[in-house]
Amino acid sequence: MSTRKHTALPKARTLIEALPWLTRHHGKTVVIKFGGNAMVDEELKAAFAQDVVFLRHAGLRPVVVHGGGPQISAQLDRLGLESEFKAGLRVTTPEAMDVVRMVLAGQVQRELVGLLNQHGPLAVGMTGEDAHLMSATRHYAEVDGELVDIGRVGEVTAIDPGAVRALLDDGRIPVISSVARSADEGDGTGVFNVNADTAAAALAAALGAETLMVLTDVEGLYEDWPHSDEVISRLTATELEKLLPDLASGMVPKMRGCLHAVRNGVHTARVIDGRVQHSILLEIFTDEGIGTMVVPDGPADIGAADLGESEKAGAA
Repeated sequence: MSTRKHTALPKARTLIEALPWLTRHHGKTVVIKFGGNAMVDEELKAAFAQDVVFLRHAGLRPVVVHGGGPQISAQLDRLGLESEFKAGLRVTTPEAMDVVRMVLAGQVQRELVGLLNQHGPLAVGMTGEDAHLMSATRHYAEVDGELVDIGRVGEVTAIDPGAVRALLDDGRIPVISSVARSADEGDGTGVFNVNADTAAAALAAALGAETLMVLTDVEGLYEDWPHSDEVISRLTATELEKLLPDLASGMVPKMRGCLHAVRNGVHTARVIDGRVQHSILLEIFTDEGIGTMVVPDGPADIGAADLGESEKAGAA
């Protein structure tokens, strides 16, 4: 008798391809910065939620950190408040700060928690203010060589990850808005707007995460933009540090975050294209990978398991 042709066999092959990566990442913490087009496109939002829940059921411990630039700008516009940026950062007046808190914790976070919880009672929303998760001091923007006060914009100075760890240990998916408490107890205004890329990197380091993943609206870090659209698939911390001064302003906080993460105990940091549905799964569970991966300097720091990751990225 001839062997019956099973049309679903390619699906089994795909699942088996994921096996070594499932083994490698099982039980590990992954911090994901949610942003860019994935945050405003309905299909991409739904696919993102599916990916994060898949990670959780595959035995990983995902943590989501989000900002909400487009939604904040839209709400400010509706209220007749000006959106002003200096050195790529939003000038955050006390009035704007109220809008930032309302949009991040009351709109963006709630929608994302709702999407995740369509798949089960997993996601729990919190902000950097809760349980003293993130503390920050005022950040001054550099404009034409001078430091400029841009209002309630903060630089993360401390992370207390205890509440996040408790949620992870309980099998939950923390969804964190990038608002931080003031590190200065005498500061009556109390809160700061924090860049979500920076917040995600600081949290990944504090949690000792396996991986930081930053969703963006480009394929990765380009080799010679705008003259070439070749994506750098892998680079070390030192290689990235040399490139930072010449990067486009929008990529700087993302790549600085990746650099901070791998220099503070995170094994790999990746910038991936959030415009591609299921890009998170493609990056973590396939041989090809997607986007740009940053690793610590030197094989001694990377470790044998991460060398396998580096070879994977080189094939991308």
